[in-house]
Amino acid sequence: MSVQGETKERIKIQVREPKRYQVMMHNDDFTSMDFVVEILVEIFHKSEPEANRLMLMVHRSGKASVGSYPYDIAVTKVQAAQERAKEEGFPFRMTVEEV
Repeated sequence: MSVQGETKERIKIQVREPKRYQVMMHNDDFTSMDFVVEILVEIFHKSEPEANRLMLMVHRSGKASVGSYPYDIAVTKVQAAQERAKEEGFPFRMTVEEV
């Protein structure tokens, strides 16, 4: 029921996508290629062919982006990968960069 002379206020809500962050994988001379592929498949959910392609890109270029995620997800994936690398004794390095 509306009262005469009542002013209706309209509220505009803007929903923004969260910022995206790239997970960068860096090459080193000690981490095995098989381990890198395993991380890409199990943690980053890449297919085997895509994981192999990314692993070779990292190997040849020194680094490569392996995915773009909201900050919390990017950091969680990097931490999981680095914990696994530490358990295996690899100096595996990944970084998170704002897109």
